[in-house]
Amino acid sequence: MLEPFLFFASGCVFGLAGGFTPGAMTALVIAQTLRFGLGEGLKVAITPLLTDAPIIGLSLLLVGQLARVESALGVITFLGAAFLIYLAIENFRARGVELRHDTAKPQSLRRGVMVNLLNPHPYLFWSVIGAPILLKAARDSALAAILFIAGLYVCLVGTKMLVALVVAHSRSFLNSRGYVYVNRFLGVALVVFACLFIRDSLTFLGIIPP
Repeated sequence: MLEPFLFFASGCVFGLAGGFTPGAMTALVIAQTLRFGLGEGLKVAITPLLTDAPIIGLSLLLVGQLARVESALGVITFLGAAFLIYLAIENFRARGVELRHDTAKPQSLRRGVMVNLLNPHPYLFWSVIGAPILLKAARDSALAAILFIAGLYVCLVGTKMLVALVVAHSRSFLNSRGYVYVNRFLGVALVVFACLFIRDSLTFLGIIPP
């Protein structure tokens, strides 16, 4: 019964890392909050809930077909490990978030949807990390798959909403040591997951025994 909650915990780690790492979506959350208020920033924060379903579906279809060949799954898992290390480096390098006003008109949901659909990170994450984990969770139980998705999106959307709240009420945190330490902690967690992915990759490729 412990296994589903391990998937939930891994979803939370990936969601927190994606939510706190500076990037296009974080920048848009900040810009809309500064220019138009908290409500507009919150609209941007929820856009992954509106855009990610087709990305998840396509990734599951692709990875599900390739998973029938263990060597292909090994390559996908290794690419996932490489992407996790890249994300970890981004977390380690985070020094704060630039706060600046945006002069564009509102339309926060539309802008958020466009930014997320044109952002390569969701496609890369779901193709080489999210889909393999979700398929593994589904083989364990439906509850494990649901908890992985829930943990991921509660933390991803929740941290983006938290960023909007911080910008609206206490902007100094985003340039504080606390923010840097949070990112470094999440970077270490991502490296741990990368090591697990490398182990699984070597197993699928037959280099080490299962």
